Amino acid sequence: MKKTFFITTAIDYVNASPHLGHALEKVQADVIARYFRNLGREVLFLIGTDENSLKNVRAAEGEGITPQELVDKNAKKFYQLKEVLNLSFDDFIRTTELRHKKGAQKLWLACKKDIYKKTYRGLYCGGCEEYYKEEELVNGLCPEHKTKPELVEEENYFFGLSKYQKKLIEIIEKDKIKIIPEIRKNEILTFLYRGLEDICISRSAKRARGWGIDVPGDPSQKIWVWFDALSNYINAVGYGTSQRKFKKWWPADVHVIGKGISRFHCIYWPAILISAKLPLPKAIFIHGYITLGGQKMSKSLGNIVDPFELVQKYGTDAVRYFLLRESSPFEDLDFTFEKFKKRYNSDLAAGIGNLVARVIGLMKKIQMGPSRRLGGWRAGWSPNSKFQIQDSKLKKEIKKTKSSWKEAFENFKLNEALISIWNLISSCDKFIQEKRPWEKGNEKIIPDLFYALEEISKMLNPFLPETSERILKQKENQKIKPLFPKI
Repeated sequence: MKKTFFITTAIDYVNASPHLGHALEKVQADVIARYFRNLGREVLFLIGTDENSLKNVRAAEGEGITPQELVDKNAKKFYQLKEVLNLSFDDFIRTTELRHKKGAQKLWLACKKDIYKKTYRGLYCGGCEEYYKEEELVNGLCPEHKTKPELVEEENYFFGLSKYQKKLIEIIEKDKIKIIPEIRKNEILTFLYRGLEDICISRSAKRARGWGIDVPGDPSQKIWVWFDALSNYINAVGYGTSQRKFKKWWPADVHVIGKGISRFHCIYWPAILISAKLPLPKAIFIHGYITLGGQKMSKSLGNIVDPFELVQKYGTDAVRYFLLRESSPFEDLDFTFEKFKKRYNSDLAAGIGNLVARVIGLMKKIQMGPSRRLGGWRAGWSPNSKFQIQDSKLKKEIKKTKSSWKEAFENFKLNEALISIWNLISSCDKFIQEKRPWEKGNEKIIPDLFYALEEISKMLNPFLPETSERILKQKENQKIKPLFPKI
């Protein structure tokens, strides 16, 4: 097994502050990164910001500031998600950085044999930074942003995407790049079967307002923001700057992206890599959107929830839990405060919070110190308790849970992994009711419950790292403090 594990998220446009939709993807990727770190893998978790788009220029014009001032201000807010959401990313790349510019231009030159120039006229969506055909529009509007594309005509550079159609079909069909879930794989194949056309990969410096990365050898053109942005994945690991680092980390083990940009990552990106004679990513995990009233949460639509405010009011782990548990990561998650509060009170306050308080309360009541009965433990992912569980039924339940938790994780079914943990929490509650450990003569099963809490805290670690740590600390000092006060 490869000892390293490289995971990325899509880089975000910084024309405005981050919303809960951005938080969803970052938290999902963080859970996966933590899981593989806990397995002993050397992990590189990358996120970043997409700063060379025309929408950033327009947003800056609207605020009366320069594009650089705008991207500096908003990139800082995206970086602050690290503390707010307790993200464990190792690197944060900005596409205005020198390392990125070097890599993007090197990639252009590596693909030069497939690049040519021609005059083009098409419908361009500034939100997607992408040309659309008439038949791809919905009632004349961009299907993603619900806005009318502008008609653009100019001389640009094109990439010979069409020549890679057969190769891409073979790659996707044979899972040389594994697309998760299967339904997204089928969507990509359907698109490929219809036939590919060459794509425009530059815009005039005039239309770009002078913002962006110059096409090598032609400063009158700026590299198309998607060709530029996709290269962040290789630029962050040394492409164009450190061959040693690049060889260590590339190819990526998994790209975590939203369903709206699957075409760019599953078709354009592999074709560019093939053209440049570079290895392909191993997997692409495609998640759904967060919606409000059935509509995608979007800055352009104005229907957003601020993750900073939500965390400030309810706590980091409560927000992480809702994002990960409320629906399958492959489906859309419709957010309401009613759903959030219901999930918080039932699963967190009355679920894990209540169980921890009950078990520690029982231990305190009979004055059974952990060092005397359980042989001691260490905080962290791999406690080394000498104690072995005695009750065969509870032991079997824990083993079953760990197995289903692991299987769900390895298939990126993060909500199902959490469900398995909460099933064990329910089993522990039933175990307490059946065994009645508060009665004289039944105290001997309390160490079994402590062991179960330890296993629960381990499995919770990638999802709710703060809560996992607090469970271990409360076990050690036997001081009960509500994990999740009811709201």
